[in-house]
Amino acid sequence: MGTVGVVFRRELVSYFATPLAYVFIVIFLVMAGALTFYVGGFFERGQADLQVFFNFHPWLYLFLIPALSMRLWAEERKTGTIELFLTLPITTAEAVVGKFLAAWAFTGIALALTFPFWITVNYLGQPDNGVILASYIGSFLMAGAFLAIGSAISAVTKNQVIAFVVSAVVCFLFTASGSPLVLGPVTAWVPGGVIETIASMSFLSHFAAITRGVVDLRDVIFFGSVIGLFLFANTVLVELKKAD
Repeated sequence: MGTVGVVFRRELVSYFATPLAYVFIVIFLVMAGALTFYVGGFFERGQADLQVFFNFHPWLYLFLIPALSMRLWAEERKTGTIELFLTLPITTAEAVVGKFLAAWAFTGIALALTFPFWITVNYLGQPDNGVILASYIGSFLMAGAFLAIGSAISAVTKNQVIAFVVSAVVCFLFTASGSPLVLGPVTAWVPGGVIETIASMSFLSHFAAITRGVVDLRDVIFFGSVIGLFLFANTVLVELKKAD
């Protein structure tokens, strides 16, 4: 097992060694169910699909993923274990990737536990399972992008509350970057090309494209690029903060 794998296993096991993992999963499942069946009017729509279920994912992740990522580095720095951790025979990049992959895998486990929703719509009707599968893939990719952002921000501070709040704000800006709420204040004085660039970074737009049933390579590259960029930033920030 490589060093990334060792860090991955250490981190993933640590999630289930505390109530955090179970609390996160229960909250995720309860909120997903409540939003889908009550707020989203699943039964009133009369359609056997999971469109409503996936429509709420970006907003669920907006609060739940920062709650997960805030501890990745902030806790290590607060308890002082980061010095010991980084004296191990691993590179900073390997540590960053290992911790990120463990958090992403944990999120994937929580997402996989929503499979009763998929079974339910198949029991009620004949949904397009290809669209549902594509939506799950898109949701998992988007969760990875949220996590990478949160992990990088967690490396900046020892305070997990600050890490949570800042991560939620940055993730919101990425999520809604194509909406009038974000673009409205700057549309009048920012060049059109910049506006288009900002709008093209909307998580909502890329995720919505995948939930239509087509996993476009451009959407995969977008989420992969966001993950790669913020993991690189994460590595640089951990290196810079070593002396603190």
